[in-house]
Amino acid sequence: MRRILANLSLRQRITIAATAIVAAAALYALVHWRREADFRPLFSGLAPEDAAAVVQKLKEGGADYRLAENGGSILAPSARLAELRLTMAASGLPKSGRIGFELFDKANLGATEFAEHVNYRRALEGELERSIMSLAEVELARVHLTFPKESIYLEERQPAKASVLLRLRPGAGLTPRNVLAIDHLVASAVEGLAPDAVSVVDMNGNLLGRPKAPSTLDGPEASEAGLDYRRKLEADLVAKIGSTLEPLLGAERFRVGASVECDFTGGEQSEEIFDPARSVMVNSQRTEDSSDAAASSGVPGTASSLPRPSSRPGRGSGRVSRVTENITYQTSRTVKKTRMPAGTVRRISVAVLVDQAVNWEKDKGGFRRVLVPPTPEKLKIVRDLVAGIAGFNLERGDQLMVETLPFENTLLAEPPQASPPAPRPAAPAPLALDRKTLLMVGGAVLGLLILAASGVLFLRRRRAPEVEATTPAALPPGDAAPAPAIAGGQTVEQQIEATLAEREALQKRMDAQALNALKLTPVITKTAEVLAKHLRDKVKQDPDTSAQILRAWIREEES
Repeated sequence: MRRILANLSLRQRITIAATAIVAAAALYALVHWRREADFRPLFSGLAPEDAAAVVQKLKEGGADYRLAENGGSILAPSARLAELRLTMAASGLPKSGRIGFELFDKANLGATEFAEHVNYRRALEGELERSIMSLAEVELARVHLTFPKESIYLEERQPAKASVLLRLRPGAGLTPRNVLAIDHLVASAVEGLAPDAVSVVDMNGNLLGRPKAPSTLDGPEASEAGLDYRRKLEADLVAKIGSTLEPLLGAERFRVGASVECDFTGGEQSEEIFDPARSVMVNSQRTEDSSDAAASSGVPGTASSLPRPSSRPGRGSGRVSRVTENITYQTSRTVKKTRMPAGTVRRISVAVLVDQAVNWEKDKGGFRRVLVPPTPEKLKIVRDLVAGIAGFNLERGDQLMVETLPFENTLLAEPPQASPPAPRPAAPAPLALDRKTLLMVGGAVLGLLILAASGVLFLRRRRAPEVEATTPAALPPGDAAPAPAIAGGQTVEQQIEATLAEREALQKRMDAQALNALKLTPVITKTAEVLAKHLRDKVKQDPDTSAQILRAWIREEES
């Protein structure tokens, strides 16, 4: 190494030293980064008092830790998280910010009565905070108590009161039942504290707790509580009526409105009734004294006590009798104590509006709207159902109205559109093929007719001189001219019919062969036969005109 270092230049030595320093620094940074990344949250969201106690305990145990979030979170190595949490739990940490009844673990002989009273209130508040924070929705809680003030004078006595401040977890909320549970929890832990005297407030300043009896409040709180109570009764009544009428009338075909008047003046009523016609013996006492012993008489004194008194005591009558009787009677009475609850229903008013049906009748200009109201029987059924649900009472002054009017959606409904004609079913492929075949047959028949007419015309021109030569010059009147004949003794019409018959037979054979080749079921039709018969009739009626028509067609084809 000395030889190698001696052979290096100064620049090389500096480069090697710088490289070694950079490598060592990088290695140290990597180890430090890995070590810091291994720290995980041990506790988060701690109060300053709890954070200080946990840090002190970690220092005593020699454990590594880091502080984050301005001391609200404590980080520890991930490998020791479970161990450190168990150690903190054994020490009673964290304590949720407020100390509980462990405040009295150490006796303080020099504490005064006032200090003991304050410490008891602090301990009770801390215990209540821990209990409230055990709820899943509550993240932090603060409780303040005011103990009742006792006095021999009733006017100077003050009841106990409490206030609870809550910070809820993100996205969480407390229902009225949860708030009522907190009120009863605090009231049950403090002597002389009523649930109505507990105020529950969140971090946003919203009052969550409210007494159940609105009559016990004064000012705007009483009116607001009364309105909430009325809205709840009306909403429940409307929901019951809606769920009952919906299967009968249909959804969105009716509207229900309810108004409930409540009496929030609660109290107690005492009533004592005396019945003079009925009396009862309450007390009877009888005393009787009787005595038969002789009674002494004379002049009392020293003279009567001497051996020879001047006057001897005499004996009087000893019978004494006395009777005393005392009887007490009291008339019958009845004592009633009635507690008048606040929020009793004074009167109920319900209104039901039923929609009308729409029928469309055809008119000259289109459709005409016809409104059809519900029948009186149906309205009576609706009225009876609503009266039964709402507890309708005429003596209480309840009102129930059931009316029918068309809704706005019903009046704005558009008439139905004319339904488009139903599409004709597509003909099957064999039927379409038969139509093509019929067209081909018709064309072939027409061509054969043209050829036949051409042949007839040609033969007629050829035989015309012979017919003229054999025709007599004059015929007797009343005799009809014989029909022109051709070779073989057949007329032109007979020749045409024979030719058409042959062509039809040939065409039928060709059609049958084509259908057999296509392997299709032959369709029996008389269209070609009817057409051929019609042509034959026309040729028989006017052969000359038919021949001229055929001649014109031939000329057109030749041109």
